[in-house]
Amino acid sequence: MLYGNAAQIDITPSLGTLINGEFTSRYATKIADPLFAKALFLKDNQTRILIIVVDICVMKRDFLDPLKARIYQETGIPVGNQLISSTHAHSTGSIADLLMGHVDLAYRNNLAEKLLELAKKSVLQEQKVKIAFGKVLKPEHLTCRRYKMQDSYQPWNPVLKTTDAVKTNPFGHESAIIEQTSIPDPEVCFLGIKGEDDQWIGILANYGLHYVGDCERGTITADYFGYFSNKLADLIGSASMINMMSNGTSGEINIWDFIGGDRYPKGYHEKSKLIGEDIAEAVYTSLDELVWESDARLDVLYQDLPLNKRTVSPAILAESYKMLAATDYEAIAYTDKDLYEKVYAREQVLLESIPDQILFPVQCFRIGHSIIGALGGEFFSQSGKILKQECESYFSICLANDYVGYVPPALEFKNGGYETWRCRSSFLEENAEDKVLNCLVDMIKKMKNNEQ
Repeated sequence: MLYGNAAQIDITPSLGTLINGEFTSRYATKIADPLFAKALFLKDNQTRILIIVVDICVMKRDFLDPLKARIYQETGIPVGNQLISSTHAHSTGSIADLLMGHVDLAYRNNLAEKLLELAKKSVLQEQKVKIAFGKVLKPEHLTCRRYKMQDSYQPWNPVLKTTDAVKTNPFGHESAIIEQTSIPDPEVCFLGIKGEDDQWIGILANYGLHYVGDCERGTITADYFGYFSNKLADLIGSASMINMMSNGTSGEINIWDFIGGDRYPKGYHEKSKLIGEDIAEAVYTSLDELVWESDARLDVLYQDLPLNKRTVSPAILAESYKMLAATDYEAIAYTDKDLYEKVYAREQVLLESIPDQILFPVQCFRIGHSIIGALGGEFFSQSGKILKQECESYFSICLANDYVGYVPPALEFKNGGYETWRCRSSFLEENAEDKVLNCLVDMIKKMKNNEQ
């Protein structure tokens, strides 16, 4: 038999808290809607798993590993059976240094305690459950933000001091666009969980879309992830169910269409609301088609995969030190014409403290006939679609168990573009994506073989 439970806890930061997700730090001056961490606990006769989705931009291993050890001590759930992921909303509390967005240590410490409390809460009051996998298509909110450009526009690479073949978000240069570089993954995949009494416990959904970000600079908001969760509960008519929207393979995907134009409302939060609620309505209309499993088996595979740091030339590093010495970083602003050069020069120097090789967590859960992969960074839609070829009822939860930044396909490094610029949010070797996918594909195949 399969048993489980779902729970949530409010993690809304106080006013004045540092906000992460842009090139410079922000401070919370307004709370538009609450932030949550939400958990799904499942167990069968042999295996216990815990999936937590947190309304936050990023969480790294230096935060997550000690937390997972404490969760294991309190609940007995093995560290490798815990998946803790960020939604990647960009208007939340900051617990990791990201570009010039700094850590709020008070919020970081408080969040760790709340996530531990959530984990303990989730294993209480377990009941017999049944699960079902579903998917719907929502391509209309997805746009590749990387564009091949005409020779008349030369995208500047602030790290290599060269021009790129690709421009990410080409504001003001729409006339020089040739084409987009990829096709998004249109699927909204989800796992439904009900009790034996047919009452909803929750839904874990997944969509390959970056945050929307349609709010004032100092605002705290869960973005479209929150609107999705609330609307779905309203449609189903269950105030007690726990709905989670996790971040899929969306490293190069957002809603800004530089070819077709902006088709969304312009007011604060209006785009987030429209998109989140539209996805919820699509999921809701598909619920009657679900096929439920009441005796689903659980399985987990986990591996720490060694990956190398991308190197930079001594000349670039020397130039970076010169810029650091000449820059007042306390006075840095978005209006600086050389903002990127200043920020990325600092990144080259700070990367010196990262080991030449790291351990990247690769994780795979089987829940009945469904498989969920966990990836600790921002992977492109192409990566997710390759993995889905291995299993029809599969999806990838990104920004899970770590955050190493962007992990583009190797060919994208020839094109360049923002996602490839070497920094602490994009520092792995150029073939890292291929190594990770090979590892996860092997895991998926093992899961499928064990099922038979």
